[in-house]
Amino acid sequence: MLFDDYHRDTLYNIIFQRRDVRRDFLPTPIPDDIILRLLTAAHHAPSVGFMQPWDFIVIKDPSTRRKIKEGFLIANEVSADKFQGDRKSLYRTLKLEGIEEAPLGICITCDRSRTGDVVLGKTIKPEMDLYSAVCAVQNLWLAARAENLGMGWVSILDDDVLYNTLNIPRDLNIIGYFCIGYVEQFQNTPDLQQFGWQDRRPLKDAIHFEAWNTK
Repeated sequence: MLFDDYHRDTLYNIIFQRRDVRRDFLPTPIPDDIILRLLTAAHHAPSVGFMQPWDFIVIKDPSTRRKIKEGFLIANEVSADKFQGDRKSLYRTLKLEGIEEAPLGICITCDRSRTGDVVLGKTIKPEMDLYSAVCAVQNLWLAARAENLGMGWVSILDDDVLYNTLNIPRDLNIIGYFCIGYVEQFQNTPDLQQFGWQDRRPLKDAIHFEAWNTK
C-alpha cells in the first residue's frame, strides 16, 4: 500500500502535535472500543525477534489510581531534593502527573524471557527487548494523539509501587505508567519548554554525517 501526501502530512502533524500531558485532563470516560484501538496500535509496534515482550495493565479504578498517586507524592519529594536553588523552586511549581485526573492509566511491562533464552536480534544486544517495549509506548502515544487523547508518562514513581499495587510478577520489567484522557486543550509547546525548564535542542546539533562530529 502506498500513502499519498494527505496521509504523510497527517502522520507528521500527529508527531509534531504530540505532547507529554500532565494537566487539563477531563473526567470524561474513554469508550472501550477506543481503548482497544489504542492497545491494538501499541501491540503492532516493532519488536526484536518478533518476541512482543510487552503486556498492558489497564487501570480505571479511582482507588487504584489513588494508591499510585501516593507513590508519586513520595517520589516527587525525593526528586525535588535533588535540585538546588532556583531550579528546585521551579521544579516544585511544575505539574508532573495526572494520575487521578486522567480517567485511564496504563502500565506497560516487558517480559525479557518471552520466546526463550536465545532470541534473534538479542544475541549481541540483550537490551533490545526493552527498546522494543518502548516502541509500543510510542505507538500508544501517537495513537492516543490521533484519537484526540492526552497521554503523559509518569516516571517519578518507584517501581515497587506498581509491582505491589498492580500485583505485577517480579520477573517482569516495568517500562512505565501512563495517564490517558481527554483534555481541555493541547498545548502548542511542551510544558517543560513553556515553563522555562528546558528548550528544544536544535536539530542541527543532533545530526552527524558519516561519523561523529565533535563540532
